Amino acid sequence: MADTSARTLRLLSLLQTHRSWSGTELAERLRVSARTLRRDIDRLRELGYPVDARPGVDGGYQLAAGAAMPPLVLDDDEAVAITVCLQAGSQGAGDGLAEPSVRALGKLVTVLPTRLRRRVDALRAMTESTAWTAVPLSDVDPAVLTDLALTCRREERLTFTYTAADGRVSTREVEPHRLVSLGRRWYLVAYDLTRHDWRTFRVDRLSASTTTGTRFRPRPLPAPDAATFVQNAIGARRSGYTVTAEIAAPATDIHTRIGRWCTVTALPADRTRIEMTADNLDWPILLLGRAEAEFQILSPPELVTQLREWGTRFARAT
Repeated sequence: MADTSARTLRLLSLLQTHRSWSGTELAERLRVSARTLRRDIDRLRELGYPVDARPGVDGGYQLAAGAAMPPLVLDDDEAVAITVCLQAGSQGAGDGLAEPSVRALGKLVTVLPTRLRRRVDALRAMTESTAWTAVPLSDVDPAVLTDLALTCRREERLTFTYTAADGRVSTREVEPHRLVSLGRRWYLVAYDLTRHDWRTFRVDRLSASTTTGTRFRPRPLPAPDAATFVQNAIGARRSGYTVTAEIAAPATDIHTRIGRWCTVTALPADRTRIEMTADNLDWPILLLGRAEAEFQILSPPELVTQLREWGTRFARAT
């Protein structure tokens, strides 16, 4: 995309927030002069976007409220972000969001430009999730995700630099298989050609990735699917906590509210047991609060202590 077209797309993306932007703010965001900004505003108006301009100290640029608008335009990062969120929603069970998320995801892919549609569709097809999945929050560049997804789809060998949990840095050559969204992290499942075995790699620890141009024939994965493979690998080396609690609410209600993040087991008398694993105890506390019912913590004892500390702070705040 030409620089002018890309900048115009970025300007439209900012204006679609429907806030009023000063000329100085927009020029700084776009890294252009005030004169160039005015030309870009005029270009949007020629394309049918009604941009209001108000002079003075309190003035600025804003899309006209209630005006008939051309189709929504997304930049690359926004399109990938929406795809990730809709993907997570489409794989939720019992929360009423799965079906509309699938429909919205299908509509989004069909209206994207060809170049971007290819990347987003690869991300959608090459990503798997599990019941642990929340919307991933780790700092991963959307372009990295789509590049990895395309490499998985093309079945092309990949080299990259990887930083392990202990800080050791190594260069890997792999046969990429799938991306997995698990917990709040992204993982690449691949066959490591140096270790001669299947491995999981955290995407936020991966850098300097380059395709080799060498195609490969996919090997059988030693698990039912990539998500299960990652879940087993993470569970085997997890040094965090296993949290178990009983909640005074029916299992169907608890499954709807928090079932995507934990294992839900129905108990007699409309009670429910949940179990989950966590690196720290803040997330289980937030999850139990979202259950919207009385609960009793069965394990670990550290969670009881931390919950008391949270309760004391909240009580002081009120």
